[in-house]
Order: sequence, then C-alpha cells, then structure tokens
Amino acid sequence: MEAAEMVRIERGAASDAAADADSAVTDLYRGHALGLMRLALVMVGDRPTAEDVVQEAFAGLYRRWGGLRDRDKALTYLRSAVLNGSRKVLRRRRLPFRVQHQPPVWSAETAAMVGEDRREVMAALHRLPARQREALVLRYFANLTEEEIAAAMGISRGTVKSTASRGIAALGRMLGEDAG
Repeated sequence: MEAAEMVRIERGAASDAAADADSAVTDLYRGHALGLMRLALVMVGDRPTAEDVVQEAFAGLYRRWGGLRDRDKALTYLRSAVLNGSRKVLRRRRLPFRVQHQPPVWSAETAAMVGEDRREVMAALHRLPARQREALVLRYFANLTEEEIAAAMGISRGTVKSTASRGIAALGRMLGEDAG
C-alpha cells in the first residue's frame, strides 16, 4: 500500500471518528442538557455559571470521546463532570451562596411565598457538607437512582443511602430551627 493511500485511509478514519463524536455528543446534549443545567443551577445558584459548567462538561466529553472505554456511560461522565465543575466554582467563590435564578410562578403572592421557602431550603442545602448536598441534589432535583448517584459521585450505593439520610436529617433540623 502506498503512503498516500495510507494517509487517505487515516484521514477517513479520523473523519469518521469526528462524525461519531459530533453525532453522539449532540444526541446527549439534546436529551440531557436541560437536566444537567438544572443540576448545575441548584449546585451553583446562578444561571450563567451553571451554563458555563454544563458547556465545559460537554466540551470535555467531546474532546475525550475517542478515548472513552464505555460510551454507554457517557451520561455518567457528564454528570460527574457537572458535579466536579460545580465543586470547582464553589471553591473559587468568596461570597456565600445566593439563589439568583427564580422560576416563573402563578401570582405575586405565590411568588413571594414560594420564593421565600425556596430561598430558605436552598440556603439550608448549601450549609450542608458538600457530599450530603450533592447526594440530595442528585436524588431530589435530578431524580437519579441510588446507582446513578453512586456512579456520578464515585461512591458506593450504601454510602449514597447513608449520606442522603444524614443530609435529610440535617436539613430537617436546620429548617425546623429556622421556622421556630
């Protein structure tokens, strides 16, 4: 085989790999970007930062697509990347957590009540240790199973259960104290 022919074959393979990455990452984005945005938003508290975290997770997946051993676990990789990106953002922040994004609600009165309740829960959530906060966010905001949470956080399923249980108990104490 001639050198020129080998170069054409290699270029064709590289082109096929890039098309595979384009297609796969685009499909993942269409199916899961919104949920990952919600996860990042709850973790970091503001939409622009959450968008940046999710965008970087997808860019990282795209760059590493050819090296993934199990492409069926790409969503798990993305969740882990969003969690790690959120952790990085929170470590760099000097100001305490504040909820900046407010979803639309039905009336001004409802907005006031829901907004205040939501701020209290989010503030309490962000006073939890990072691992408890992540377990609760993944379970109750991202609606993941214990197995999916364990994979995203890199911990065992039993640790997910105990961590979430401790987090719920701590939230109950905090919100009970705040209410009283």
